Amino acid sequence: MNIHEYQAKDLLAKFGIAVPTGYPAMSVEEAVEAAGKLPGPLYVVKAQIHAGGRGKGKFKELRPDAKGGVRLAKSVADVETDAKEMLGNTLVTVQTGEAGKQVNRLYVTDGVDIAHEYYLALLVDRASGRIAMVVSTEGGMSIEDVAHETPEKITTITIDPATGFMPHHGRSVAFALKLKGETAKDAQKLAKKLYEAFVALDCSMLEINPLVETTGGGLLVLDTKMSFDSNALFRHKDVEAMRDETEEDPMEIEASKYDLAYIKLDGDIGCMVNGAGLAMATMDIIKLNGAFPANFLDVGGGASKEKVSAAFKIILSDPAVKGILVNIFGGIMRCDTIAEGIVAAAKEVELDVPLVVRLEGTNVQQGKDILAHSGLAIIPADDLGDAARKIVSEVKQAA
Repeated sequence: MNIHEYQAKDLLAKFGIAVPTGYPAMSVEEAVEAAGKLPGPLYVVKAQIHAGGRGKGKFKELRPDAKGGVRLAKSVADVETDAKEMLGNTLVTVQTGEAGKQVNRLYVTDGVDIAHEYYLALLVDRASGRIAMVVSTEGGMSIEDVAHETPEKITTITIDPATGFMPHHGRSVAFALKLKGETAKDAQKLAKKLYEAFVALDCSMLEINPLVETTGGGLLVLDTKMSFDSNALFRHKDVEAMRDETEEDPMEIEASKYDLAYIKLDGDIGCMVNGAGLAMATMDIIKLNGAFPANFLDVGGGASKEKVSAAFKIILSDPAVKGILVNIFGGIMRCDTIAEGIVAAAKEVELDVPLVVRLEGTNVQQGKDILAHSGLAIIPADDLGDAARKIVSEVKQAA
């Protein structure tokens, strides 16, 4: 789960981490009121969407030379003008795609005198089984560009969860950022607090870009993004309450109600599979046969008929889907349960796209019998390769 910048900063502040003073605003009036609470004379007005690259982004509804989603305002009147232009309009960035995202929230903060910008992020490093702290002297720009053009300017420090954050980790951060004196000491303290926040909140990613050194010598989190392990949200009801469903795909929201792992993709062949590994293999073999999957959907190991039916309906609610491939290996999951769910959903939505089903495992013959006697034009497949070839062929013929 992702949250907005202002929400992330509120969480970090609770761990004693310095952030600029700022206030969220859902309307022009609230933006003006927020600016009135700040000392000025410089304000920053930030669009709040779940995507990076806001500063360089462009609004669809504004002239091409209009400013992006992060603006400096020199007066309260400028804040009002910026809020009027940004709220309700669609911001397109490198991370949103051409569709962009509508700006429904703003964050008005105090201006900061910046001496230098740095990059600092914490991630789960699955290769080492540790938390990785990634730091760079090149903050305020795309870390992907830094990695491509000057990878030597990025340092990765891994932290063993068995021992936790140690003093030498903090010194490594300060050294990598080329800090000295009191600023280096501040960096060590900051890194420790960030690690503590990352672990305590069950984060999957915490990115600060930029982390700034002010002209006064202090370190300040100027912009941050946070995402959380959804499986741990039951421990953090306060974080879960920060979820903004307007930033999420409606089909993914619907899938979460049934505990389905669903991610929309750009292809036209819908996939329903049980098991993440099998789902990845299914998407790979679809692409190997010259087509592209429309989604990742894992119904899990013990899905009910109702859950399978809901998954099928979610796939069909995507107008891009031109065909469906169901690939089930019945271990805990029973093939007859899958078949009953497919038949029920297909009849309810009046299926009008090709459907290929490959079943194997527990109660496989019962499942095949249910499909065969359903009265639906379901195409059976012997194995995954056969299923992929058939669905790709059917979709191409229908086109």
